[in-house]
Amino acid sequence: MRTSSAFLFALLTAQVFMAAAAADLRIAVIDPTRIVEESPQYESARNMLSAEIREREAALRQQQEDIDRLNDRLERDGALMSQDELTRLQNDIRARNRRLRYERAEVQEDFALRQTDLRTKLVKQVEEVVQQIAREKEIDLILSEGVVYFSERVDISAEVIERLTAQFGRQ
Repeated sequence: MRTSSAFLFALLTAQVFMAAAAADLRIAVIDPTRIVEESPQYESARNMLSAEIREREAALRQQQEDIDRLNDRLERDGALMSQDELTRLQNDIRARNRRLRYERAEVQEDFALRQTDLRTKLVKQVEEVVQQIAREKEIDLILSEGVVYFSERVDISAEVIERLTAQFGRQ
């Protein structure tokens, strides 16, 4: 019985020391999805990307309409055209289709690159703000994704968003 009492005493002592150490440890949590979605930087970047894409998509739509008109002409007048005219029109349509496919792929690639670039800049800003808050509040550990539960007491996401908003306003 004495060995189990000693083990129980040692276990309780270890728990008391761990609780005392944990009392000095300051932990906070951030919700990265909420921070990104509620930050004005994200909204601004999304609006800017949307405007860029709308312009380029309008040009692509115009090219598609031009190709459609040429296809209509080919169907309507193809039987009346000389072989040379028919061949030129078919070649023109093929060349325009090729250019359109290439430009669509280019727009998608450019969009992906711009999106990644803007996301990288935002992540860097968020990291800087989180580190500032951690230093100011003397927080030892900030957890992010993969947290199963956290109380509002340790969630500093709203403060991060406030600082990002203030930074955005100074730009």
